[in-house]
Amino acid sequence: MTIPKEAALPFEVVEQRFQDVRSRIASCEVDPTSVKIVAVTKGFGTWAIQAAIRLGCEFIGESYAQELKTKYEKLSSIEKNSCKVHFIGGLQSNKIKLVSKHVDVWQSVDRVSLIDEIAKRSPNAKIMLQLDLAGESTQGGCGLDSAPALLESAIGAGLETIGCMAIAPRGSPSVIEKSFLELCAFADTHGLVERSIGMSGDLEIAVKSGSTMVRVGTALFGAR
Repeated sequence: MTIPKEAALPFEVVEQRFQDVRSRIASCEVDPTSVKIVAVTKGFGTWAIQAAIRLGCEFIGESYAQELKTKYEKLSSIEKNSCKVHFIGGLQSNKIKLVSKHVDVWQSVDRVSLIDEIAKRSPNAKIMLQLDLAGESTQGGCGLDSAPALLESAIGAGLETIGCMAIAPRGSPSVIEKSFLELCAFADTHGLVERSIGMSGDLEIAVKSGSTMVRVGTALFGAR
C-alpha cells in the first residue's frame, strides 16, 4: 500500500488546474463534453477525492485496493454518491473482493482470471479491456491479437465491456499517436464506446486520436 500525500492543495489551485485541463481538451477542436475527465486521486489523500467532487468531476481513478478502501471509508454518504470510482491500476484477483463494492468500472482488465473473479464478486460489472500498446508486460494489458478472445470471455461471464484503456508507449508523439489510433480502431471494430487513453503528459495526442476519457492526476494535484 502506498502512503497517500495528505498535504492538501488549496481548492482554488485545483479548480484552476481543472479548468486548464478543460482548456487543453477544447484546444484539440473537439466538443469538450465528449471527453470525460477521470481525476486520478491515487497517491493523494481523501482531500483530492473531495476536491474533485466539489468541482463536479464525476469520475475518480484509483490504483491500489487497500488505499482505495481506506480513503473511501472516510467519505460521507453524499460524497460517495457523488462520484464513480474507476479502478485503473494493476489488478490482483485476491484484491478484488476488498473493493468490489466501491468500484463502478474496472478499467485494467487484461486476463481471464480477473474476469472470472470480477464476475464472482460483482456480477454484471462494467469493465474495460486494458490493451498493451507498448509490448511491455510491466505496464499490464493484453496484446491486440488476444483482445478479441478476452472480450468474448467477458461477454460470456456476463460483464458489460464498455471500452478499452491503455498506457501510451514510450516514444515520439507519432509513435504514441499510432498506438492510440490502433486502440480506437479496435474499439470501433468491436463496438466499444469508451477509449480511456491520455494522461497529463499526452492528453492532446489522445484526444485528437479519439479518446473519450482522459486520466489526469499530476495536472490536477501535482507530483505525488
